[in-house]
Amino acid sequence: MALLEVRNLSVTYSPREAPPVRAVDQVSFDVADGEFVGLLGESGCGKTTLGNAVLRLLDRPAAITGGSVVFDGTDITSCPEEELRSLRWAKLSTVFQSSMNSLNPVITIGAQFEDAFRAHDTTGDVAALLETVSLEPSVAARYPHELSGGMKQRAALALALALRPRFVLLDEPTTGLDVVVQRRILDHLRDLRAELGFAVLFISHDLGTVMELADRVMVMYAGELVEDQPAAAMPARPLHPYTRGLLGSYADPRAPVITVDYVPGRPPDLSVEHAGCRFAPRCPAVLGECHTTHPDLLPLAGGSARCLLAGQIPETATAGAFTPRPEAPPDDPVLSVRDAVKDYQVRRSVTRAVAGVSFDLHRGRVTALVGQSGSGKTTLARLVTGVERPTSGSVTFHDGLDVGRLRGRRLRAYRRHVQLVFQDPFAALNPTRTLGYALSRPLRNHLGLSAAAARDRAAGLLETVGLPTQFLDKLPHQLSGGQRQRVVIARALAPEPQVVVADEPLSMLDVSIRAEILELLDRLVRERGIAMLYITHDLLSARLLADEVLVLRNGQVVESGPTMRVIGQAEHDYTRLLLDSIPNLAPAANRDGDRAGGPHRPHSSTRTAPG
Repeated sequence: MALLEVRNLSVTYSPREAPPVRAVDQVSFDVADGEFVGLLGESGCGKTTLGNAVLRLLDRPAAITGGSVVFDGTDITSCPEEELRSLRWAKLSTVFQSSMNSLNPVITIGAQFEDAFRAHDTTGDVAALLETVSLEPSVAARYPHELSGGMKQRAALALALALRPRFVLLDEPTTGLDVVVQRRILDHLRDLRAELGFAVLFISHDLGTVMELADRVMVMYAGELVEDQPAAAMPARPLHPYTRGLLGSYADPRAPVITVDYVPGRPPDLSVEHAGCRFAPRCPAVLGECHTTHPDLLPLAGGSARCLLAGQIPETATAGAFTPRPEAPPDDPVLSVRDAVKDYQVRRSVTRAVAGVSFDLHRGRVTALVGQSGSGKTTLARLVTGVERPTSGSVTFHDGLDVGRLRGRRLRAYRRHVQLVFQDPFAALNPTRTLGYALSRPLRNHLGLSAAAARDRAAGLLETVGLPTQFLDKLPHQLSGGQRQRVVIARALAPEPQVVVADEPLSMLDVSIRAEILELLDRLVRERGIAMLYITHDLLSARLLADEVLVLRNGQVVESGPTMRVIGQAEHDYTRLLLDSIPNLAPAANRDGDRAGGPHRPHSSTRTAPG
């Protein structure tokens, strides 16, 4: 008998002044004792809602409206709260998505472990639990704000395992972490599972991390399961077109030629009924009957798929490719950083965030800053934009303009020419103002346009980033994450800047649309002659977009040069560490030795080695 049995589970959000949304629609699956099951899908597909329903942690206006969840013989959906409370942490536990918010900020790490022990009338060795995730025992006496993101996430994992549960739900446990910290956490998770034998439901949109660890992978789309099969078979034989699109979004940045795809279009509105297949509007192999016949999840080739053509999906032409551009010698730099040093006073000590960094930005070219969190990437961005002044060294714009000496109106005039694309598209826009307002402010402030002229220019900016002009009157919450990031990019372009600083612009986006945004950034840089500083810990996106790469470690450049040489022929041990930390589909695919018939690609972006 399965440890966890989910049968025909449905969850509906019923807001007061909006139609109900069926976020999870008749989902059924099992998790066996000790099994590691991955759950993939883009934002809004219902993954987290499903996970919260399994643990009965849903908040209003969400509610379970059908089906059942049975854990080890206990019906979670109907058992009394007292019985459910005794099961949580002791038998089934969770690691929540945000390490920043999942720990109580006002008590120490050790006190949070003691709180869990006290709630279940037991005791435990906090120091030993911390050591299982490679944290020093002294961490128990520290508060969450005194730990890095990776340390907090490891503490949350140790807390979830404190009472030796049989089932652990992991909801995006590595999102927002750099690749090296992510690798450490995944290695700890693999070792702990081998030692303790607990079952796992791993929720993520990061295909590589799921494939590397899971025994079996389920794919969710628009509230439904659309595929379920062993992880070893999925890379070579995806059964559903959506799964093929997700697989196509992943590649090894060290390959001499790489292709990264995106799934065109957007998920359907779940507040309305859909007669046919919910993926039909985005499917490259769609048939006429797909719009009228809703497919069932049926057994197929060792797994199951929800598709009328499952197992018979034809190869179709790809589109939207990045065409490799010939290397051209760079012209005079638009902006130069020379021997930049930035120190911060922390209590009685000095922390050096940037230590003697030099580089140039050129028109129509992208320079990528790559490194772990804390390596100095964002500090350099603040120096380039004039938000911070270097302790020593210089940031020079055009004809010797020293950015570090600018004040008042001169600094404001400079910022017209150097714009920033923020990391989080969900926080970068004022939720109470329309997109037309967001785009018109820089046009009026920097270019002095009238309200009418600014609105006309804002409409043109939306068209530049591939959005309809009707979006001018929409609020940010009415857009998807990818659409919001397009608006943030359009706002950065509004004052016609010469330099754009893109600070982790893809880290909050689903893999299915990252290549789409990369393609947009590439086109804008080349067509408008913009100099871009691209900040990332994602070496795949740096490989696709950048002309040159600087690898930062502890505020210093440890390796730099043309992109393909740095990534394809890395010389420094730290660069190789970053590359080796990237999750790899090969281990899952090689379990059965089958790599034939690679994934079908609906839309693609290709970049070959320069020269």
